[in-house]
Amino acid sequence: MTDRYCVFGNPINHSKSPLIHEEFAQQTQQPITYTAELAPVDGFAQAWQHFVAIGGRGANVTVPFKGDAFALCDTLSHRAKRAQAVNTLIVGGNGRTYGDTTDGVGLVRDLGYHRVPIKDKRVLVVGAGGAVRGVLEPLLVEQPRELVVVNRTADKAAQLVRDFADLGNLKGGGFDAVEGQFDLVINGTSASLSGDLPPLPDKLFTQHAWAYDMMYGAEPTVFLQWAGPRGAKLLDGLGMLVEQAAESFFLWRNVRPETAAVRSQLRQSLNFSD
Repeated sequence: MTDRYCVFGNPINHSKSPLIHEEFAQQTQQPITYTAELAPVDGFAQAWQHFVAIGGRGANVTVPFKGDAFALCDTLSHRAKRAQAVNTLIVGGNGRTYGDTTDGVGLVRDLGYHRVPIKDKRVLVVGAGGAVRGVLEPLLVEQPRELVVVNRTADKAAQLVRDFADLGNLKGGGFDAVEGQFDLVINGTSASLSGDLPPLPDKLFTQHAWAYDMMYGAEPTVFLQWAGPRGAKLLDGLGMLVEQAAESFFLWRNVRPETAAVRSQLRQSLNFSD
């Protein structure tokens, strides 16, 4: 019997998730189908209920529905409660909906894949939206010396500090809160999609620093184009996408797929797409 999974979003045609999960299924010989589903902006809960009614066993959730998914779950993982967002839905044996978030795990695993050190390092995270909220706990678990969150609206960054301060040395505020140099700078804003650049100081990076953008594309993002000439080693969010998908796949199937070949295939598909 083939189990049905999908990714919900709006828009959704651009999603790489069907390609990723098809590769995972072939690799692990898991009998699943995985599709991309366009949900109405004001009708996510109904779209999920319909999917379950026709045999759906689980789903990924992307923009703009991670908050809606959080709200409809019967039970939530600890990390989903922290993030106040869900990107992975699972139908339990009793028909109840369980929600988890794998974005933060995906980020940390991608950093580990590239051997980017976090422990005892100064880390700067730019942005204070849902993407950042979803990664703060996994980053703090890695025990950075200091993690600083900055945002155009300082109050939003300050709220994140209040919400996560029990997990480690966390500070935050407006862009004027950026002081000194950092070993890892993560752009968690969507500014790259519109070609905007956060107002960051030129002398931001330590000698062996990394710059990471959660966005990705065939070409380096505006943030990475800015960071490269300032001495940082560069990573985009494609690996995070693959790793968060692998964690979702594990939650659904209790099998952990290998990600290296899928990373390579996805990168090639970006480079050779029109």
